[in-house]
Amino acid sequence: MRYAEFLGFGEIHTKIDEKTGLKAIIAIHNLNRGPAIGGCRMITYKTVDKAYEDAMRLAHMMSFKAAINNLSHGGAKAVLIKPKVIKDREAYFEKFGEFVNDLGGRYITAVDSGTSPQEMDIIARRTPFVTCTTKSGAESDPSPLTALGVRRGIQAAVKFKLNRDSLEGIHVVIQGAGHVGYHLAQELHKLGAKLTIADVNLKALQRCIDELNVNVCHPDEVYSLEADVFAPCALGSILNLNTINQLKAKIIAGSANNQLAHHHYGALLHERGILYAPDFLINAGGLIHVAVIYDHGDLKKSMEQINNIYNTVYDIFERSAHENRATNEIAEKIARDRLR
Repeated sequence: MRYAEFLGFGEIHTKIDEKTGLKAIIAIHNLNRGPAIGGCRMITYKTVDKAYEDAMRLAHMMSFKAAINNLSHGGAKAVLIKPKVIKDREAYFEKFGEFVNDLGGRYITAVDSGTSPQEMDIIARRTPFVTCTTKSGAESDPSPLTALGVRRGIQAAVKFKLNRDSLEGIHVVIQGAGHVGYHLAQELHKLGAKLTIADVNLKALQRCIDELNVNVCHPDEVYSLEADVFAPCALGSILNLNTINQLKAKIIAGSANNQLAHHHYGALLHERGILYAPDFLINAGGLIHVAVIYDHGDLKKSMEQINNIYNTVYDIFERSAHENRATNEIAEKIARDRLR
């Protein structure tokens, strides 16, 4: 309850169904801008407390993503505590669909870790408040759309910091060659950027080497490499006193959530003259796509809004320079003001 209060909630709903084995949490952070939207993840949790914490943390971030990108939605997240065995998968997800429907449209569910469009199809039998179905037009894998938004953020940062309209020859160090990191590398490679990638997953790393002819480095070296851009696309909380003191990149712009280990480290980056593109702004491509498809069914409009991340983040860079304040502080203030 203290954590929920700290994050500014909101509503937290729980559903337990003994027959199907469903143990579900829906955290609705904010409804001031419209119905809350957020993915439904089904993973294993060590404790129920961890499940609640995950749902609340992610819902809070979804509110910020929606608000900063001017979507007519609040943020939410559903968490299904994955049982050891699901005896009847269809009954399980139909019961979750009933849970969503009981909330009367305050929450719209979507694909997340552990779920797919096939599960969304089952949920849609019991509620209209669902997207990412096989018929909705929303991509089952949001990674390419997230990568597009991050690439637009990098382009805005390069223009602002280096006064370059092109990414040709720009050196980008990507931390993480997973889904988004790989697609971001593809985007940047097409535009002529020089790429260095680090990942503990050697198979994912080899794919980037084979397809994109990238350079590689040890995961511990990513912070200290001379580069134009550092793109964190793996774990969160990687920007702390130790790593910030190692940084030699001029720009930080990546897809990882919660990159700053503490809110105040944004000010430290600002003092050091490192331009930080707020993560919850530039990594919102997947959310933008899902929301626009649900609201308008318009793929062109979705792509326009994702591409508009460039303008939004550039305006924040200008305001940061004018007010001499950290970019994350400005972005968070804009989001909070819009959520009111």
